[in-house]
Amino acid sequence: MPVPSAPSLYAIALGSNRRGRAGAPRAVLAAAVATLGALGRVRTVSPTIETPPLGPGGRRFANAAALLESALPPDAMLAALKDMERRFGRRAGRRWGARVLDLDLILWSGGAWVSPGLVIPHPAWRQRGFVLAPLAAIAPDWRDPLTGRSVRQLARTCARARTGYVPLRVGP
Repeated sequence: MPVPSAPSLYAIALGSNRRGRAGAPRAVLAAAVATLGALGRVRTVSPTIETPPLGPGGRRFANAAALLESALPPDAMLAALKDMERRFGRRAGRRWGARVLDLDLILWSGGAWVSPGLVIPHPAWRQRGFVLAPLAAIAPDWRDPLTGRSVRQLARTCARARTGYVPLRVGP
């Protein structure tokens, strides 16, 4: 009988800038967090922030971060997150376009991971204020396995983490 894997901790970035079955983007994020529970135990969730679009998309985003404890290995976690995006109504389209739900695997307690289709830490997370600001609220001391810098340090040095977003009320 196979021995179950020890749980890992994942930092997941959540974003939405289009209504879905759950409602407005904020409600989509709340529903997504509830659905993450099927993949493991949601330890904590950041406040939701509103951010300007990245790239040509004209709609503002609702963004948050969650810490998820799960026995799934990174490649299986990515597959589960992509399936969840599809179930929420995400369709393939242009890069940085409007989307009901965007889930990115940012950090993993196992350190760095490289496989076809998945690189952890997420390649662009250090320059994305809409990832750093929510993540700093729930995991400020988590260290980047490549640079050794904490999330708090990275957020302080990223100008976009300090400007360009408006905190939203977090609620049901």
